[in-house]
Amino acid sequence: MITEDQLKEMNFDPEMAEEARNHAPVFTGYPSPVRRYRMVVEAYHMAIEEPYFWVLEYLRNMSGFHHIIKITDVFSAAENSSFFGASQQRLGLQQDKVSQFLATIGKMVKELFQLVRELRVLDERLGYYADSYDSESRSRESAEITLKGIWVDMVEQGAKNPASVYGMAREVQFTTLPDLFFNIHPLKQEDVDDVVESDSSQFNRKVREVLKRKLRSFLAWKEHTYEELKNRRIFTLKYLRQHYDIIKMYMTWVKPYLKNIERLTMDQQKMETPDLLAAFETSMIEVELLAKKPSGPVNECVLVHFWYRTRPDMNYQQEYQRGPLHVGRAEITFRAYVWTDEEIENYQKMRAREDFNLLGVVDRSVKAAMESLGDELMRYLEEAGEDFQSKQKSDLENVKAKGRRLSRNFSSVRSLFSRVKESKKEKQDLWDIEIAKDKATAKVKGSMWTVYHHFKKHHNMLNW
Repeated sequence: MITEDQLKEMNFDPEMAEEARNHAPVFTGYPSPVRRYRMVVEAYHMAIEEPYFWVLEYLRNMSGFHHIIKITDVFSAAENSSFFGASQQRLGLQQDKVSQFLATIGKMVKELFQLVRELRVLDERLGYYADSYDSESRSRESAEITLKGIWVDMVEQGAKNPASVYGMAREVQFTTLPDLFFNIHPLKQEDVDDVVESDSSQFNRKVREVLKRKLRSFLAWKEHTYEELKNRRIFTLKYLRQHYDIIKMYMTWVKPYLKNIERLTMDQQKMETPDLLAAFETSMIEVELLAKKPSGPVNECVLVHFWYRTRPDMNYQQEYQRGPLHVGRAEITFRAYVWTDEEIENYQKMRAREDFNLLGVVDRSVKAAMESLGDELMRYLEEAGEDFQSKQKSDLENVKAKGRRLSRNFSSVRSLFSRVKESKKEKQDLWDIEIAKDKATAKVKGSMWTVYHHFKKHHNMLNW
């Protein structure tokens, strides 16, 4: 239910009305209307379809309210009723689907963290390779030393292997081999012999042979792993993009099921009212329609609220056998408003805030996971081909706004006159809206009275 604070937040005056005879006015949960009619109809075997569709078709075809919006559609039934069983069966099927989709989305979001981390590690390693191949880089030597350390630790198993660089220095007494290996940096495999012979000619031939072998093995490993890491990064980047698209696809799929669950879930407040009894075939329905008709800068609006319930009534039927008769009770409330498009949108937002809360939970959880990854995820997705047009448009709008502000700074005198003119125009627009509201108020009162009056005449009720 909409609260008074929410109405005041949207610049609506809360409606205080007398809901029962000789009772003090109470807050109804609606904005204050320009006119309000309320009727209570109770009849044997009365169905909700007839009064609902009569009002709907009269508003649409006879009163000229061609644009009709359904605001609320809520259904509740007693636990032992046939309506409850059929509804809960459908609800269970929808919940099973949602649980499967949400479990898949959670698993894929978790895998998204691993993919971004893997790309981060690949970029770090590829940075070493790029620097080591760049002869003009100031950090080439440190990158080369880092790669050689990785090669010794991962490929040669460090000092544990007697045939490694450190193992031969300890076992065969080639003590100078580690220093030579980490200080001589040929660029390609073909350069190993020339570089070793020129930079280590003072050492004996056996040491130079071992050094050539180690450097040649390292450079072969370096070239092949560099190509392998580049291909792996391309594959991982494409897989990340595919992963991201699948998450968005599952989110698109799950939203209709969440809407269905929200609509199939019984209203707990109505389930606890004394009008619904578990032992009987009782049900309650709440429907709300907003019919609008443009009238200049404002809209004539008629808000129709249906509250309907059936209750059993034990009575004598044919052959003097006693059995239950379902007595229908419908409360129909007509409210007239004169609203602008913005006010209609605000009212819809307030009503939508009560429903479909699960949609926001999914969006917020996935969004929080995306934001925790930082700008890296956005950068990788853009590199993989993701087009964030909304961000680019907003940046473009910001640039245009800065340009407009800059141009206004250069023409301060003209902007002063323009602000005065705009202020006068705004006052004129507000004046025109107030005049249009006064005219539309009289029209919408007449239109709503016609619907109310003709409904009573058509249903043989007391009217004048």
